[in-house]
Amino acid sequence: MKEMKDSMELKERFLSIYNEKIKREGADKLLEYLLSPSSDFFTAPASARFHGSYPGGLLEHSLNVYDCLCDYLSRERVKELYGMNYSEESIAVVSLLHDLCKVDCYKEGTRNVKGADGVWKTVPTYEFCDNLPYGHGEKSVYIITGFMKLTREEAFAIRYHMGFSSQTDDVRNVGSAFEMFPLAFALSCADMEATYFVEGKK
Repeated sequence: MKEMKDSMELKERFLSIYNEKIKREGADKLLEYLLSPSSDFFTAPASARFHGSYPGGLLEHSLNVYDCLCDYLSRERVKELYGMNYSEESIAVVSLLHDLCKVDCYKEGTRNVKGADGVWKTVPTYEFCDNLPYGHGEKSVYIITGFMKLTREEAFAIRYHMGFSSQTDDVRNVGSAFEMFPLAFALSCADMEATYFVEGKK
């Protein structure tokens, strides 16, 4: 029951931040979609085998990225020296929604694993099945803008949040995006911090 309680607490926290910080036109319609039977956002994993590969992993990851981004942008050096000052709404939008591309992409399955005792056993797993193969960050931007507008900086931040770890992006484009739109760099740092340090190999 603890897992269910934690899941409910995470959902309540997400809804609280979303409703308090995101006020632009269409935000309510996007949230309706996320809460609808057409979306598994609140129960989906964040990946098939790596970080957040459990029910609710995507929700938890989104909140972790929000916390990491808020922390990064609150630093005096970041604000004073780099001039990175963004509205609470922009911070919430890019962090909470950066991975909408993962909605309805992971299907429950099983695989066989050999235990320490040498005996094979069937364990639950997730299989990746994308019915809208539009890319990663670009797909999140596409989904969001079907409901509400993004600023150019928000769109580039979400589009390039994978940073240099992306296996499909030209590194020159990533570097240019980071230079032109610093929020993209900040979101990428927050995403990596959440993935590798906050979540690790849970």
